Amino acid sequence: MTALVLEAQLFFLVFARIIALVQTAPLLSSEGVPFIAKTALAFFAAVAVLPGVAASGYPIPDAAGLYILLIIGEAMVGIVLGFFLTVVYSVFLVSGQFFSLQMGFGASQVFDPLAQVQIPLMGQFLNVVAMLVFISTGGLQRIFLSGVYGSFRAMRAVDLAIHREDIVWMVAGALSRLFEQALVISFPVLGTLMLISVTMGLLAKAAPQMNLLMLGFPIAITVAFILLFVGMPLIMAAFVRVIDEGFLTIEFFLSQLFGGGR
Repeated sequence: MTALVLEAQLFFLVFARIIALVQTAPLLSSEGVPFIAKTALAFFAAVAVLPGVAASGYPIPDAAGLYILLIIGEAMVGIVLGFFLTVVYSVFLVSGQFFSLQMGFGASQVFDPLAQVQIPLMGQFLNVVAMLVFISTGGLQRIFLSGVYGSFRAMRAVDLAIHREDIVWMVAGALSRLFEQALVISFPVLGTLMLISVTMGLLAKAAPQMNLLMLGFPIAITVAFILLFVGMPLIMAAFVRVIDEGFLTIEFFLSQLFGGGR
C-alpha cells in the first residue's frame, strides 16, 4: 500500500487503461457482470502490473492538463485493444446470422444476456459455443497477458497518437477479416442450404402440385442441424484458430510496431 500511495499518479494511468479494456473486451464487457466486479478486477490487475510499469520509467507530466490528457490516452489504448478483440469474437455471431434466414429461423430472435440485445437463434447458439471455446482455450488469461501486460511493455498513450494511421488500418483489417472468417465458418451450412433451395425450385417447376413451400422449411432445418452436429468438431477447431489468430495479431502488432522489448 505504501508503494501504491507513492506511485498514485502512475497507478491511475495503469488503472485507466485496464478498466477501459475490461469494459470493451469480450465476455468481461457484458452487462451481466456487475460494474463493481469489473472495477475490482481492474484494480487488482493494475496493482499486479504497477511494479513492472514503474520499473520501466513511465514519464509523468507535471502539468495537470497534460496528466488528464494522458489518462484519456491510456483509456483510448484500452478501448482500441478491447474493441479489436470484440470484433474477433463477433465472427461467431455473424457466421450464425448468415444461415439463419436460409434455415427458416430468420424471424426468430432470442435475448443475448451477454450483449443485452436481440440476436438470431443460430447466432446465439454459435455465440454460446464460442464463449465455451474462448474460456476453455484460456482467452480470459490471454486478455490480461497480451492486452494488459504485453501492451504496457510495448506502448504508451503517446504512441497511440504517433501511430494512429497504423492502428486505424489494424482495426479496419479486423473488420474486413470479420466477414471473411464468418463466411468461411458458415459456408458449409450456407452452401448446402443454397443447394436445397435450388433443388426445391427445380422440383416446384417439375411438379407444381406439390406443396414444396411447406416441405422446404423442415428439410432445410433438418439438414442444417445434421451438418452442425457432424461438423461441430471442425467448427470448434475453426473457433480456436480465429481466437488464436486474433491474439497473435495483437502480439505481432505490439512487438513490430511499438517494439515490445521496451
